Amino acid sequence: MTKELIIGGGCFWCTEAVFKRLQGVVSVQSGYCGGHVDNPTYRQVCEKNTGHIEVIRIEYDPKQISYEDLLEVHFATHDPTTLDRQGADVGPQYASAIFYADSEEEQKAQAAIAKAQEEFSEPIVTKLLPAATFWPAEDYHNNYFDLNPNQPYCAVVISEKVHKFMRKYADKLKV
Repeated sequence: MTKELIIGGGCFWCTEAVFKRLQGVVSVQSGYCGGHVDNPTYRQVCEKNTGHIEVIRIEYDPKQISYEDLLEVHFATHDPTTLDRQGADVGPQYASAIFYADSEEEQKAQAAIAKAQEEFSEPIVTKLLPAATFWPAEDYHNNYFDLNPNQPYCAVVISEKVHKFMRKYADKLKV
């Protein structure tokens, strides 16, 4: 029996590239969540008026990796202290966010935020939001980093993030 977690941590190309490498993660899909427009497109979300956040939907096996471990990786692989920004990516679609499915997940997410706050000097601004409709991104966004390693953003930004993650979490990587 698998479970799902929807999180935003900036560009979904970056977050997907990290989480798909974790042991216990069955699948990762890029998409949009939290807005007020049905079936938004990337272009609409980038125009910053749909209310959507770029997110990934992680399907995972809780017998292999816990919700708490996923959130630990989430906080370790993006900057949760910058409002609507990750590096050069700026706008509400790049918000740090956790979409919780029920009160138990909400409490676990609150605990994860409190624990992560110990690692940051600035306040964490991660949005903690109730589950909302997940809208899959256009197909070309999925597996973007692995399919486009020489694209400049991938080669410079994402590859460094993935390598840093792999060094820190070597014991949690898929074999």
